[in-house]
Amino acid sequence: MSRAAIYPSDRVTLREVGLRDGLQLTSAFPSTEDKLEWLRREHAAGVRHFELGSFLPASRFPQFADLPTLLAEAEALDGLHTAALALNDRGLADACASPVGEIVCVVSATEEHSQANIRRSRAQSVDLVRRAAQMRRPEVLVNAGVAMALGCSITGEVDAAEVLRLAEACLEAGADIVGIADTVGYAGPREVAALCDGMSQLCGDRPFIVHLHDTRGTGIANAAAALDHGARVLDGSLGGLGGCPFAPGATGNVVFEDLVYLCERMGFATGIDIEGLVTARPILQRGMPGEVLYGALARSGPPDKLNWRA
Repeated sequence: MSRAAIYPSDRVTLREVGLRDGLQLTSAFPSTEDKLEWLRREHAAGVRHFELGSFLPASRFPQFADLPTLLAEAEALDGLHTAALALNDRGLADACASPVGEIVCVVSATEEHSQANIRRSRAQSVDLVRRAAQMRRPEVLVNAGVAMALGCSITGEVDAAEVLRLAEACLEAGADIVGIADTVGYAGPREVAALCDGMSQLCGDRPFIVHLHDTRGTGIANAAAALDHGARVLDGSLGGLGGCPFAPGATGNVVFEDLVYLCERMGFATGIDIEGLVTARPILQRGMPGEVLYGALARSGPPDKLNWRA
């Protein structure tokens, strides 16, 4: 499959980031076998885009030590596209030597978060995107996400023009797709709509990613605004797990199950079965008994006697 076909611009793509972002702040994490079952169940439910982990030292981030095993399993699942995070040159080298289909790099919208998160400047982060584009195999995508794009818990307000400048710099450096992240859930629908308008103008026919957190309860409303203003690729995590360990106040992502329902109600077919997704939640509860799992659809289910699918 060509790189352009991974994220088609004529339909919505939902990325499951629970196995990466979802496990960054948890005090415990599922076993490798439980992760594999999580992956298989969501794949059976129709999910095709997964962030499976980060190329980070296992001694410091044991929750990602089994990333090679997950990548090997994913190769056996039909039509599944894998992504993983690379934050430095060592991680990039490991990513390029792996079968991962997409290398995810992060560029912070603020210099302060960049130093706290990865101890390098924003310019150095853009340089890592450039090296990723030069080193990757031809079929591998480079994804550059702008973190803290809608507000920073270290500095406060973030200039939208600066976010767009960084996204453009990443495209010029060779990124195949760029994204914006409301890393600490500061934004409301108005801010999301305005920034998505800017991203749509910048990217043209090329899709961009919107990564939202539900810290203050606006995640689904923000996702609806993003869809209304040109976004066609959105992130979520099963049960709303997630959060950046280097962003004060960070909490979980938009609930993946609820995001599927929103898209379908807005007329965007996802090809994903919500009931099938919900069957994976007990795996998380078993492996992380202290974690709270969120989600309206898991609680109430889709409405009976109503044609709610796109």
